[in-house]
Amino acid sequence: MYNLVVILMGLVCFSFILKQTWHKTWSILLHAGIAALFTGVMYPLAIEQSRSHISEWMSDTGLMLDVSVVITLEVIIQMSFCLLSAHLLNSGRLKKSTVMTYRFLRWFPGLLILPVLFSILVSAIFSFPGVPFALTAWGLAATVFAATAGIALALRWLLPEKETRLELLFLANVLIEIIAIVVTVNGKTAVEGTGAVEWTSLFRVLALIASGWFAGLLIERFFRPVFSKQK
Repeated sequence: MYNLVVILMGLVCFSFILKQTWHKTWSILLHAGIAALFTGVMYPLAIEQSRSHISEWMSDTGLMLDVSVVITLEVIIQMSFCLLSAHLLNSGRLKKSTVMTYRFLRWFPGLLILPVLFSILVSAIFSFPGVPFALTAWGLAATVFAATAGIALALRWLLPEKETRLELLFLANVLIEIIAIVVTVNGKTAVEGTGAVEWTSLFRVLALIASGWFAGLLIERFFRPVFSKQK
């Protein structure tokens, strides 16, 4: 489980840094500075944590399920940015509301990076017990600033095609959601086998699939030609 948490944190950091490649250099430096400032000023709270306290959080099923909901919401936002960006790249004239939504999604860096940075700060404080807390925190803050800005600029240079970066960002968030589900359910995915068939539930699932298929058929048959004519 610990390894999955580390992988999840790494994917969150990668998604955050990759998202910065859609910004100009001054904006990348601004976001990197905010992340570094958060890391530095949070050390008074970080020194109050303990490994046993963190373990209690990880074993709290209710808290983990709440965390899963938060992660899912952020993943939806980041995926919406990817889909809307792809739409903008392949469309002509756009509505003002669409452009404003894109700008909001582009400037939204994500909130998951904050607990990840806090967790890294707590781990750094435990790893250097003889070093002053402030020195450890602000040294880590400088590392966060340099890593965020440097890797973002390097990715933008190595991957100049926006389509490639969109695919990477989308896939990274898919992996974040999959791993988050495994981590946050706290082992509750295992269910006891049964030979009984829940016919009511099966009927509801089939009805939901059929209604979705029928709605898609109606959209394809009646609404798509209207949208094509408007363009």
